[in-house]
Amino acid sequence: MAEPGLEDAFEGILKRRRELEAALGDPALNHDRRGQIAREHAQLQPIAEKIDEYASLATERSGLDEILADPDTDPALRTLAEEDHARIQASIDTCGKDIRELLVPADEANMRDVILEVRAGTGGDEAALFARDLFRMYERYAEAHSWKFRILSLSENALGGAREAMAEVVGRGAYGRLRHESGVHRVQRVPTTEASGRIHTSAATVAVLPKAEDVDVVIEPGDLRIDTFRAQGAGGQHVNKTDSAVRITHLPTNTVVVCQDEKSQHRNREKAMSVLRARLYEQERRAQEQEQADQRRTQVGSGDRSERVRTYNFPQDRITDHRINLTVHRIEQVLSGETLDRLVEALMAEEKRQRLAGGA
Repeated sequence: MAEPGLEDAFEGILKRRRELEAALGDPALNHDRRGQIAREHAQLQPIAEKIDEYASLATERSGLDEILADPDTDPALRTLAEEDHARIQASIDTCGKDIRELLVPADEANMRDVILEVRAGTGGDEAALFARDLFRMYERYAEAHSWKFRILSLSENALGGAREAMAEVVGRGAYGRLRHESGVHRVQRVPTTEASGRIHTSAATVAVLPKAEDVDVVIEPGDLRIDTFRAQGAGGQHVNKTDSAVRITHLPTNTVVVCQDEKSQHRNREKAMSVLRARLYEQERRAQEQEQADQRRTQVGSGDRSERVRTYNFPQDRITDHRINLTVHRIEQVLSGETLDRLVEALMAEEKRQRLAGGA
């Protein structure tokens, strides 16, 4: 009935639906168990209905195959059968694709909020200016999707560039859309400080972490070292005269988080703990994904933040994403957040293709 690789899955799903329906018909079933079975049945039913549709189409195609295989078939009937066969085959292909997509397990983290980190890389002041451009791009992108964008920390240089910037992005599906932004972003342009007009190459690193809840990560108080110090502004000027800035070190993993934007030490500590949970949660996710790497790929590329993922070439007004060999133009529209979805959605589509193919 099904194409290779799908038939066993079809049989298992249909068998499970029969079992669930039989269980729901048991009058002795208690209320809680009935609710559990009903929820599983509701989750399974859309896939089972697609399998029923696939089987019906396959039966119809078999009947047409018999007509077309008969040498005595009337020419006019043969023409109609050929047209119907082509139509049904197209429907079977579409139905099979739909089923494959339904069979791909959803990543629960895709619906989570995000901790976004942007850091200047190689390139000095120009790298910091580019990091600030990227940070603003994500802020505008969040606004376009009606997400909340809350700055957690922003360390600027004298030119207004961002040495390091962190934000919390709150909105449905934020991690699913932003996850592939992680990596090294490279820019080629003439810096505003360059008098000779020479093109410079600089870089910034982006990290996108799914926000963790308290139940996701258990942090023992004894595993933390918490230091306080005076917050610093651009050029080394003090933002305030109290030790309001907070540095938290998770000793077992040597993970360090610094927050200093708030005047309140309590608020900075709260923000730092939120970022720390996200980083530890991401480390655990990466460890689990590595264990599953032989079974399926769960993201485009390796996800290693040291790899170059995208180049922004200002002289040629083009952006190239090296993971999918996609080039788009009108850099300013992308940096405004207006057309970033062209890159985001292409990466999401490639991730889905790889997941459906079973990974590599």
